[in-house]
Amino acid sequence: MIDSLQRYLHSHPRTVDAALAAGCLAGSCPAGLVTLPGHDLAVPWWPVVLLSAISCVTLMWRRTRPRTASAVALGCATATAVLGYLVTVLLLGPVLVALFSLAVRTDRRTANTFAVTGIAVLTCTTLITGPAYTPLVLNLLGPAFWLLLPTSLGTVARLRRACLEAVRVRAEHAERTRDEEARRRVAEEPLRIARDLHDVVAHHLVLVKVQADAVARFLPARPEEAGRLATELTGPASSALRELKATVGLLRGPDDAGEADAAAPGLARLPELIASFRGAGLTVTVSEEGKPRPLTTGADLTAYRIVQEALTNVTKHATTRSAEVRLVHTDDRLVITIANRSAGRPRSPASRGGFGLIGMRERARSVGGRLYAGRRPQGGFEVVAELPLACTAAAATEAAHPPVIT
Repeated sequence: MIDSLQRYLHSHPRTVDAALAAGCLAGSCPAGLVTLPGHDLAVPWWPVVLLSAISCVTLMWRRTRPRTASAVALGCATATAVLGYLVTVLLLGPVLVALFSLAVRTDRRTANTFAVTGIAVLTCTTLITGPAYTPLVLNLLGPAFWLLLPTSLGTVARLRRACLEAVRVRAEHAERTRDEEARRRVAEEPLRIARDLHDVVAHHLVLVKVQADAVARFLPARPEEAGRLATELTGPASSALRELKATVGLLRGPDDAGEADAAAPGLARLPELIASFRGAGLTVTVSEEGKPRPLTTGADLTAYRIVQEALTNVTKHATTRSAEVRLVHTDDRLVITIANRSAGRPRSPASRGGFGLIGMRERARSVGGRLYAGRRPQGGFEVVAELPLACTAAAATEAAHPPVIT
């Protein structure tokens, strides 16, 4: 019932304005004939009725022309005071409605200007031309209070409506962009999986190739060593199949996502990674500084993949058979340095136009970090990655992907 009435009032504004004007007219006309006890009306009745009718009729335009309606209503109220009528709240009814509409539909400065001007004019008029028997307190406080009240209420109503409108616009914007955000994230997921596939395949195939070359080289003169290396080939192959299964499992569905996440490597598997390169003839030295702090799952995987890709590049391109991995833990980030010292001119991956460095930089940026790669002044090549810790990474992810308000 109440909802139906509200919908009717919102859909018929002219009917509401007409009813409001009629109500103000019904209250202001008799109010013009009111006097204090013991005193008779010293002026005729018809001027106040005419002025009240004019000010009430102008309320029909209070929505489209609030300034004009307020000015006319204040003018009629002032004329009533000049003629000597007692200015009461019922007589000021059209002025109150006009000032409220003005405060709702205009800015605060305009509403305050009309209210202060009306208070000043009415107060001066009632003091000069009002009935001599009217108390001074009524002439001073009456217009000030009754004109400030609708202005204040209208300003509050305008601010509340502006706040609700801002919330509505924000919700509509979130609704429009939610599908776009979902499509963007879906488009980014294949890129992330492609990087994983690149890292897994490149790493393990390089190890297999190096060990297979060693088998072919040792087979004529050192068959026992060749047999041992051939047996160790199953390690990289099995690891490659296991990681490929976990990575491709992300594409199958939500039921397999848990298994894929559980198999995602991190820095906890760094010794296993180092051991796999040892079989390919690469000696890796690991050093760690500071107290280890927790990383997010994405940052932990990113750290592992960066070390894996950098050491794979050393195996493929460097002229040395040794590398250094340094982990530095600070209060807000983890700094990873992978470096090698080449005996001759380094054949770095940067000079070969590969996608390994690009992928590592994208991985670092995806978790709010950064990566630097280049030749060392003392020879060789190094990769330095700075990854934020759990709290910092969460803040960076939230800034990059703000929550959707529904």
